[in-house]
Amino acid sequence: MKQTWGEKGFAWVNYAVLGAASLTMLLPLVNMLALSFSSPYAADAKQVFLLPVEFTAASWAYILQKRDLWASFGVTVYITVIGTLLSMLFTVLTAYPLAQRVFLIRKQVMLFIVITMIFNAPMIPFFLTIRELGMLNSLWSLILPGLISTFNLIIIRTFFMGIPGELEDSARIDGCSDYRILFQMYLPLSKPVLATVSLFYAVGYWNTFQRAVLFIRDPGLWPLQMKLREYLINTEEILPVNQMVGAFDFNATTLKAATIIFATVPILLVYPYLQKYFVKGALLGSVKG
Repeated sequence: MKQTWGEKGFAWVNYAVLGAASLTMLLPLVNMLALSFSSPYAADAKQVFLLPVEFTAASWAYILQKRDLWASFGVTVYITVIGTLLSMLFTVLTAYPLAQRVFLIRKQVMLFIVITMIFNAPMIPFFLTIRELGMLNSLWSLILPGLISTFNLIIIRTFFMGIPGELEDSARIDGCSDYRILFQMYLPLSKPVLATVSLFYAVGYWNTFQRAVLFIRDPGLWPLQMKLREYLINTEEILPVNQMVGAFDFNATTLKAATIIFATVPILLVYPYLQKYFVKGALLGSVKG
């Protein structure tokens, strides 16, 4: 169908607005990347914008040999992988019965679940609960409290409700159990929404910060975001003990920039692999019902 001039103009305005919004998000990341590969003199003189000035990889060579940074990276990878797998498992197991029409009180149960989106647990009772459960200074305190997101649960439930009931009826006639229907019929049909929600969970676990501040006291268990904060606040934590002016091809500015990129890029690399599912899954999970 041929577009009118108005439709074309509207499309170009959308492209321009979205392109400008994308640049505002991309430029700071590119600037940090350029700073991380620039000399300390150019960084302090504010000469770096989108391209490195007096290119050097000294900052990266230094931070990549810091064992405490790699330890925090390992903690973050652990809670991201384990947390995402457990969250997806329990979210799917919760969404499936709530999508079944034979579950007579599903609307009442969903009402109680949705209320948790409006009223969050107060911080002090939340902290005391975690303490009484013996999870203080444990990585499980970063995983279990956020195991199921109400928003993600609603997306998967809505998607499940859009799967034709005739498929399930035929499977039951063939003698399939609920678990077999879920894992062999529902999940293969739900790859777009599962990939989308998995990405939501993974990003949330990767950026874990507030719970780490509340529950983790051992620096050896700090996730990457906590270590990044420590580096940004306490400059001496990231600089060499014997640093002297001119002795190294890096300084606090370039090291902080390299650490920010180190903490940001790994999760960004996941997006290209899930991009083909992302938009489709988000749309399907939000409009079917």
